[in-house]
Formats: sequence, C-alpha cells, structure tokens
Amino acid sequence: MDASAHSAPAPATHQKAGLVDNDDVADWKARVNDVLARPGEHINSSSPESAQPWSSTFFGCCSPIDTCLMTWCLPCVTFGKTHHRVRKDGDLKGYEAVNTTCILFCGSALFGLHWIPMSMQRANIREKYNLQGNCLVDIATACCCGLCDLVQQDKEAAYRELNHGAAVNQQYQSNGGMSYPADHK
Repeated sequence: MDASAHSAPAPATHQKAGLVDNDDVADWKARVNDVLARPGEHINSSSPESAQPWSSTFFGCCSPIDTCLMTWCLPCVTFGKTHHRVRKDGDLKGYEAVNTTCILFCGSALFGLHWIPMSMQRANIREKYNLQGNCLVDIATACCCGLCDLVQQDKEAAYRELNHGAAVNQQYQSNGGMSYPADHK
C-alpha cells in the first residue's frame, strides 16, 4: 500500500467555515475514496513483521478514568482529539473539542457506521507508528468494543507523540564512541 496516499497530514492552508474545516473534509474524502478505489488492498493489509506491539492494552480503557468517562459520554470528542493528535499536531496545538472529525463521527454513528472512520483511524495509527495489526482486527475492534478502541487509540497516539515524537521509527544507530579500555598491566 502506498502510505503517502492516506497518511499524509492535511495541507497547511487552513480554511474554516464555522465548525467545519474544509481541509479536514477534503482529507477524509480523499481517504475514503482511496479505500473505495482499492478495497482489496486495504482489506488484505497487514502490518510488517517489524511492527511493534501497542503500548496500551485494548481492555485498559478504564485508565485514565477521565479519558474513559469522556469517551463513554462523548466518544466523538475522543475520536476528534486523537485525529488531531495523529494527523495535525502531536501537542494538540489548535485543537478544539468540537471539530470536523467529531461531527463526522456523530454523523456516521447516526447511521450505525461509526466503525468505518474508527477502523480507518486505527489503520492510520498502525501505519504511522509501525504497530501490529491488520484491517480485519481494526474493523473487529471498532465493531465489538468501540469505546475500548477509542481509548486505546487516544492513549497510543498520546504516548507515541508525547514520548517519542518522530523518533519512533528510527533504527538503532551506534554512537561510535565506545571502545575497550586500554590494557594496563
């Protein structure tokens, strides 16, 4: 899969019309169109052998309790926050609780389709941070326990962005300064 087609952040130009951010709409539209244009590639997608495990557990959704309660009461806010952290700014600069992605989540949930953007976001997180999983697991977690999925996504994105930033996928590099001490006999 071409990761640049669906993991590139929204363009830097920022156009807002009230609560709706036109750049976010264009980004989601491009991502959905990519999935629709190549469904077989997405359904059969899987993380590479070198993928890392998720740092937060799937059923660790009760901790921290504030994220758990927020997700239970307003899952769209958690979904939108995670999206902002992963695709726009890891430090949440410019984040607003009610945003385009939050509205998209609410709209899709009205028709029972909330699992689609959730699965897409989980796949985006897997790709960005080189995490274990595949498309079918993404869909299953979104369908079977959406609240646990949202909390795990939020915690994972926060952990990866705040603790590791861009260094997450770097390979080991020796510092070249190590050597055996001189033999003093």
